[in-house]
Amino acid sequence: MKDRALYLLKTYLLTVVIFIIAKIGFMMYNSSDNPFTVGDVLDVVTHGLSLDLSTSLYFLILPFLLMVVSLFWKKLNIITTILKVYWGIVACAFALAFVADTSLYEFWHFKLDASCLQYLSTPTEAMASVSWGYIIIRLIAFLLSAFVIYRAYQFLGRPLRTASPLPTNRKSAAYGLLAVLLLVPVFIIGIRGGLGESTTNIGQVYYSDRQFLNHSAVNPVFSFLSSFEKTASNIVDYDFYSQQECDRLMDGLYPTTSTVTDTLLNTTHPDIVIILMESAGEVVSKAMPRLQQLKQEGISFDSCYANSWRTDRGTVCTLSGYPSFPTSSVMKMPSKTHMLPGIASTLRQAGYTTHYLYGGDINFTNMRSYLISTGFTSLTWMKDYTSEEQATSEWGVCDGITFSTLYDLLHDGKGSRFIGYSTLSSHEPWDVPIKKYDDEVLNAFYYLDQCLGQFIDKLKHSPQWQNTLVILLPDHSIDYDGITQSDASRNRIPLVWVGGAVRQPRRISTLCNQTDLAATLLAQLGLPHDDFRWSRDILSPSYQYPFAFHTYRNGFSVIDSTGFMAYDFDANRRIAVQTPDGDRLERMGKAILQATTKNLKELDKK
Repeated sequence: MKDRALYLLKTYLLTVVIFIIAKIGFMMYNSSDNPFTVGDVLDVVTHGLSLDLSTSLYFLILPFLLMVVSLFWKKLNIITTILKVYWGIVACAFALAFVADTSLYEFWHFKLDASCLQYLSTPTEAMASVSWGYIIIRLIAFLLSAFVIYRAYQFLGRPLRTASPLPTNRKSAAYGLLAVLLLVPVFIIGIRGGLGESTTNIGQVYYSDRQFLNHSAVNPVFSFLSSFEKTASNIVDYDFYSQQECDRLMDGLYPTTSTVTDTLLNTTHPDIVIILMESAGEVVSKAMPRLQQLKQEGISFDSCYANSWRTDRGTVCTLSGYPSFPTSSVMKMPSKTHMLPGIASTLRQAGYTTHYLYGGDINFTNMRSYLISTGFTSLTWMKDYTSEEQATSEWGVCDGITFSTLYDLLHDGKGSRFIGYSTLSSHEPWDVPIKKYDDEVLNAFYYLDQCLGQFIDKLKHSPQWQNTLVILLPDHSIDYDGITQSDASRNRIPLVWVGGAVRQPRRISTLCNQTDLAATLLAQLGLPHDDFRWSRDILSPSYQYPFAFHTYRNGFSVIDSTGFMAYDFDANRRIAVQTPDGDRLERMGKAILQATTKNLKELDKK
């Protein structure tokens, strides 16, 4: 039994070492365009280790099961033969992944994923950009790598050939069964990546504002396997119209030109804070009196609508001005997110320092990779707090504590600052430290509102207030009090600008989406926003057709001056029509999905 346990442990460690060596080889091969130091190598290995440890466990499952069988079955020769075949397949798979990932990175600039399979249908075109010599060298590298990896696994398996099955008595059987039962949770927890809210994902290893270092830390085997869901299932083709007809329907919907004729701010270089208030749509506005007060004190965009229904989608919509999709989460696609524009990236180029604050697990849904890719250089999250503070909410650190951190960040350092902040207490299970309403949902939003109000009150009495712009909006809204996606009011959200940088209180009733924040804000700051293809400056004369578009799980809705229409793909019909122009809104919504999905698919090909 000892021989079997040592075999599993050594095999597991060997797999981890193989992954580490592959990272170093990846970095060395691509070093000409991406210089690095010895310290960078150590950082890459250290930050990527958690993903390597988790991925290695996947390939230990079959050997583990075979070792369990070998405890009671005398025919070890059959088991060792199965292991030889298995490690041969694994060695070939690893070698192919390593060589392909290392070689293709200079062309793709993102990690190996399932999108490479589409080129197998057109091998001539795929090989057109490289020489036969290039291919032969890679083929030799593949064969040599596979041979070395296979021999390494075979070397570790030699002691098994002389091992003996345990005596078939109750005592030995009980020990064997106990060992199995103890190891099963280790596999489950290890593969999952721990007991936290987030499971193992690529974003957990991102740590640098240099994408090459982040990509180097990513395990290519995990990247490839995890991409199948996102590439094969999540990006749905919406081919409703010919390209010509789609272009005709899209004409004028997303103007990119911007002429500032309406100035909302008294400075073009304020400190900026964007607070994404978890789930705080207008449907729960009665529980947020301080927010209603701030609407009167600042600039309130009274006809703003969320683009999506989930935090990962809404965050991208807000900070990148990029649309949402019914079945696709762009944040979960690192190869796409590193091509997105970002308010943070633009402000960094204008001399701002950038920081993001979140009291939860910033690895959840690849949030870390998205934030770093789009320009945030510093991150504060759950692990930066004490264990007691982390336990103040089911999702992490409660809003009362993180709002205090936000205040400190605004008073820390010099120069212009841009801070993004996601709250979390107004989320199921609605666990907050106060009791105002019997309704636990409203009670959670009241707590968020009080934390917000206290933060603003404190900021008003500081010297930073005069040069600060605080932008308040939710990441998305929620179903509440019977209001669902078939109701136009479900996705209406507050968008409020407050602070000493605001010229005067205003109410703006123009229909818009949260994606329009990027272009509208940057135009007010006198900064370019050409990269934000799907964000509109709603204060510009070029914005001539106000409307809002929203996607939810396998459906979409559109609202304009004529009314509201919601379409569900599961039902394959409109589920709500509150407009005399339902046919036109349906066509427009389908055209938007077709055009934006095409853009998403091509995003990492640019």
